[in-house]
Amino acid sequence: MIDVVLPCLNEAEALPWVLDRMPEGFQALVVDNASTDDSARVAADHGARVVAAPQRGFGAACHAGLRAARTEVVCVMDADASLDPADLPRLVAALDDLESGGLEPGGRALPSSPPPPGLVLGRRRPTGPGAWPPHARLGNAVLARSLNRRAGTRLRDLGPMRAARRDALLALGLRDRRFGYPLEMVLHAARAGWRIGEIDVPYRPRTGASKVTGTLGGTVRAVRDMRRVLAEVAR
Repeated sequence: MIDVVLPCLNEAEALPWVLDRMPEGFQALVVDNASTDDSARVAADHGARVVAAPQRGFGAACHAGLRAARTEVVCVMDADASLDPADLPRLVAALDDLESGGLEPGGRALPSSPPPPGLVLGRRRPTGPGAWPPHARLGNAVLARSLNRRAGTRLRDLGPMRAARRDALLALGLRDRRFGYPLEMVLHAARAGWRIGEIDVPYRPRTGASKVTGTLGGTVRAVRDMRRVLAEVAR
């Protein structure tokens, strides 16, 4: 079983579709980030384990879910139906491939030291109009380029669907509790020598009102938080 952390703020409308599509072997862990709708009840009714995260903030919800998770490998994804849980097995398979790639050119196993942890991100591929507004895509591209320059990564998207090992993530000591959390995760993982990769995943128009990418103000807040994290790490 693999725990899937779903940060959730007022997603009662989207949760049934998301939770009903959770693949076999994956357990939804919905982190209720002080929702004012019926998100917690809907999640429980659809078989999810619900964790309360009263401190508002995307990073606060993600970290509360990570601490509450019980499985060796964990996944993280949005709860707004923009991403399909059916893609999670591909993400975990890519993590296994990434972490097992320790061979010399001749096919011989590398010497004894254990391979570094892996982190796999889902690179969003929009599937319909409105799935990824131009202002959000532009902000993501600028941040990805800045990240690649600082961390030596080759990512094209700071995708919100991810897979990694729980204990290794906790050991990174992530501190941001707002929208900078996803960027901080990649920065610290890169500095720790992790193997980092991405695979394509479909990206759908979300269900319900958007709080971040669908609004200019939300995108500006997210970009501001991530730029702050970049500046802090560069010190």
